[in-house]
Amino acid sequence: MAVPARTCGARRPGPGAPRPAGRPPRLLLLLLLLPPLLLPPAAPGAAAYSFPQLHTMQHWARRLEQEIDGVMRIFGGAQQLREIYRDNRNLFAVQENEPRALVEKVAGDIEGLLARKVQALKRLADAAETFQKAHRWQDNIKEEDIVYYDAKADAELDDPEVEDLERGSKVSTLKLDFVEDANFKNKVNYSYTAVQIPTDIYKGSTVILNELNWTEALESVFAENRRRDPTLLWQVFGSATGVTRYYPATPWRAPKKIDLYDVRRRPWYIQGASSPKDMVIIVDVSGSVSGLTLKLMKTSVCEMLDTLSDDDYVNVASFNEKAQPVSCFTHLVQANVRNKKVFKEAVQGMVAKGTTGYKAGFEYAFDQLQNSNISRANCNKMIMMFTDGGEDRVQDVFEKYNWPNRTVRVFTFSVGQHNYDVTPLQWMACANKGYYFEIPSIGAIRINTQEYLDVLGRPMVLAGKEAKQVQWTNVYEDALGLGLVVTGTLPVFNLTQDGPGEKKNQLILGVMGIDVALNDIKRLTPNYTLGANGYVFAIDLNGYVLLHPNLRPQTTNFREPVTLDFLDAELEDENKEEIRRSMIDGSRGHRQIRTLVKSLDERYIDEVMRNYTWVPIRSTNYSLGLVLPPYSTFYLQANLSDQILQVKLPISKLKDFEFLLPSSFESEGHVFIAPREYCKDLNASDNNTEFLKNFIELMEKVTPDSKQCNNFLLHNLILDTGITQQLVERVWRDQDLNTYSLLAVFAATDGGITRVFPNKAAEDWTENPEPFNASFYRRSLDNRGYVFRPPHQEALLRPLELENDTVGILVSTAVEFSLGGRTLRPAVVGVKLDLEAWAEKFKVLASNRTHQDQPQKQCGPSTHCEMDCEVNNEDLLCVLIDDGGFLVLSNQNHQWDQVGRFFSEVDANLMLALYNNSFYARKESFDYQAACAPQPPGNLGAAPRGVFVPTVADLLNLAWWSSAAAWSLFQQLLYGLVYHSWFQADPAEAEGSPEARESSCVVKQTQYYFGPVNASYNAIIDCGNCSRLFHAQRLSNTNLLFVVAEKPLCSQCEAGRLLQKETHCPADGPEQCELVQRPRYRRGPHICFDYNATEDTSDCGRGASFPPSLGVLVSLQLLLLLGLPPGPQALHVPARRL
Repeated sequence: MAVPARTCGARRPGPGAPRPAGRPPRLLLLLLLLPPLLLPPAAPGAAAYSFPQLHTMQHWARRLEQEIDGVMRIFGGAQQLREIYRDNRNLFAVQENEPRALVEKVAGDIEGLLARKVQALKRLADAAETFQKAHRWQDNIKEEDIVYYDAKADAELDDPEVEDLERGSKVSTLKLDFVEDANFKNKVNYSYTAVQIPTDIYKGSTVILNELNWTEALESVFAENRRRDPTLLWQVFGSATGVTRYYPATPWRAPKKIDLYDVRRRPWYIQGASSPKDMVIIVDVSGSVSGLTLKLMKTSVCEMLDTLSDDDYVNVASFNEKAQPVSCFTHLVQANVRNKKVFKEAVQGMVAKGTTGYKAGFEYAFDQLQNSNISRANCNKMIMMFTDGGEDRVQDVFEKYNWPNRTVRVFTFSVGQHNYDVTPLQWMACANKGYYFEIPSIGAIRINTQEYLDVLGRPMVLAGKEAKQVQWTNVYEDALGLGLVVTGTLPVFNLTQDGPGEKKNQLILGVMGIDVALNDIKRLTPNYTLGANGYVFAIDLNGYVLLHPNLRPQTTNFREPVTLDFLDAELEDENKEEIRRSMIDGSRGHRQIRTLVKSLDERYIDEVMRNYTWVPIRSTNYSLGLVLPPYSTFYLQANLSDQILQVKLPISKLKDFEFLLPSSFESEGHVFIAPREYCKDLNASDNNTEFLKNFIELMEKVTPDSKQCNNFLLHNLILDTGITQQLVERVWRDQDLNTYSLLAVFAATDGGITRVFPNKAAEDWTENPEPFNASFYRRSLDNRGYVFRPPHQEALLRPLELENDTVGILVSTAVEFSLGGRTLRPAVVGVKLDLEAWAEKFKVLASNRTHQDQPQKQCGPSTHCEMDCEVNNEDLLCVLIDDGGFLVLSNQNHQWDQVGRFFSEVDANLMLALYNNSFYARKESFDYQAACAPQPPGNLGAAPRGVFVPTVADLLNLAWWSSAAAWSLFQQLLYGLVYHSWFQADPAEAEGSPEARESSCVVKQTQYYFGPVNASYNAIIDCGNCSRLFHAQRLSNTNLLFVVAEKPLCSQCEAGRLLQKETHCPADGPEQCELVQRPRYRRGPHICFDYNATEDTSDCGRGASFPPSLGVLVSLQLLLLLGLPPGPQALHVPARRL
């Protein structure tokens, strides 16, 4: 039976294990032990033929090896290219990559870049505290007194719903002109700041107007920072009131649906506003919780989870008489994106029943927080309780677990409209250094689930300068279009005092942030000197990558950070776990390891040697690493000084430049140039022909020593142009490719040249023009010998439709040579085989004929003959399979259209036997950056999609009309009138939204690679009455496996099938409940501010009951029926401060 592929819910596969330990291979019979007379006959009807003997098939294998080697020696040109490099030794120098020096330099450059941002941050934070301290609060401030640029003004003018809301607004909004700025990828105005205010906050409230008033002074500081450092990107002040003021000004990128952006929920604000948190959320699910209230609770919990970052730990439990976790998590887990998703889905399954038991809920929460045997934040500890009310104060629980030190803060939330006494809830919060909040309706959820951060910020404010430390965030998507960024954050404190001798203010004013684009950091890393397989990476204290060539999220959501662990960016093994731990600890190190790498096209696995070198980036939470293959220790640097001295004219006059011109392609072969940034003024293009044209035009104007060009890239390109042209002249031009059924020959170089000969072959050339991004190039460098790569099966036509020999198989090999004891691999050469012709050639080479023109040997009834792959192709299957398990060649004509497919799709039984006999090993991994089609809309979102519907009896009952349920219903209907997208999805908008078209998901990938068996042997596949003989042998100096097998005679042999294609995993890939039991090593921030003896906890929340009025309800109903726009104050939730 087949070994089933591991499912998405299975445990994370161990590093490189080919199959479960202890299972013997399915080798049923080694025919090496049998005399030839015992060989079973072939299929009935072919009694004169027997299955080939071992030495016969070994002879065929040698013929195949010799044919491949001969063709590559004659046409590939690897040896000739070595000689050309040696002959042109005077045109280049050999430089060395010194890993420790390189990584130290890059780390220093990154440190310097970030240090300049830190200085700007400190100037901003100091200025903000000074401006706010000098500001006089104005109770009577009016909207017309404030003039600012409202970043959402233009978008709101186009939205009739918002326009109705703001009709009564008297705020003076500036009208600005903008200019396009490539650095910001946006239109900006450097003379002003822009202001963004969340949709659910009333712009005309006194708090907001005073905030706008004093923050206006920040404009001059923003501008001065830019004058000192023109490379600064967005400078942002996120206020605790929800106001965002950023520089330079640019219109807000409002979504098509309601804009739910609130700076206080951004990853950078959350990280800067408080120290790490251990949080337990407990939810009352007793029978008194009505359907509508339970919906509010579910939404509130989801919104609360969104206020947590990867530095925090959390668990969620429901309680009535007993408490139990809502999910499979039995202890605190890291509040990362995947774990929070599990919580959000589990919360939707909560059902109300039983009686309220606060004691059970709080005892469960305290037990969770006291568990020291797990990973946790070990800083702020808190319990968040959501309930509809109750009488019990559970003082005995607090006395047992939390008093007198009160190390755990308790926050209580009264949810829904009810007439319960809220005094016990207020007491719980006040007695435990927390805060009491009310959430009467959906409009209050977002604000009241995030204002607890103000309470957590108190110890930071009271700590003063000690807490003024810059922190750098995880990678996340910039909301204004910069792409992936990291942000430096610095908290801003309220330094005011109510009067002489009064206590110090303990409010956090907000967080100052400055963005750094990842592309700006990447520019500080070595460019093209590390070779195609060398790279620089960086990780943070969570082990998440800041830089890595595999950090390529297919879809991004600006509300969530981009969290890709180093061990998920690469194929995990023990060595990399140790390297990751050392980097997180801030250590330096160097290690050479043998490891597995995935090919660029994610179809293959290679076992390679890599040198890892790492150092910490000082003054940050990041660590930098360098990965270098041994063959990339040295690299070529063109030395064209003699030509440059002779030619002071444009580069186009340099020797060898003429071979870049399209006019030379017919005789010299087509040239693709890598789309690199050779010069600042070079216009990029995805079309290589157009890019080459732009390049040539610019070279007509640029001199060889121009300061606007990267001389290393430019000179190496010219050097390789001449080098590859000499290959054409010495080897390719005089050869007849048709003699050996070749469609093309080619060479690609580190310098960025790909030359394809003859010119017409370029029409079918589909490889990436950047060699460093071409899978064949990178794999050839990592593998010795000839690397075969069949075309992707989706690109193939059926055999009968093949015309003009257009389908080819790529064969490539690296060019390696030594100069003065220094080994280099600066190029890859290869050929493109004609599929049809080589399939016929394959039959002959694996037959009893010595050449194609020799007549086939006839075998009569009285003659004993061995089957071969040509004469007996109806009974004998002969194939070449590459190291990834993909079909390369077959003696079966009907399988030509399956070349490039995973062999299990062609012959599942035979592929399973090869795997079970250790010819292949399997590697499974998970891609956390994939994009998947959207799921059908449901009711599991963070906001409810429906509302409570009263019965007819309710509508006829006057008492119901004056009840809390009726009041809550009308509130939601009014809110939904304006913000309808909170209640139901708009199909038209959903279709136009990128987030609706596709979303991030987890995909399981399975790749196969050659196992430990490198011998040649025969075996029997036991399949009942239709067992099959097969022979398998690796072809030396290639990535091919030669397999000869009897063709299956009955369907029982189709029992098992190995899978290689990607599979979308439900939920979040590997079982999260299992993974959290084996958390990866991480370290939290080294600072923690969770306690200060001078903290004033007297401000702990005061609820105000709002009994519904029948007159008001009737008025609201009429307002709803008449469709009159409600006033802004009725619909906006006022900003509140603690």
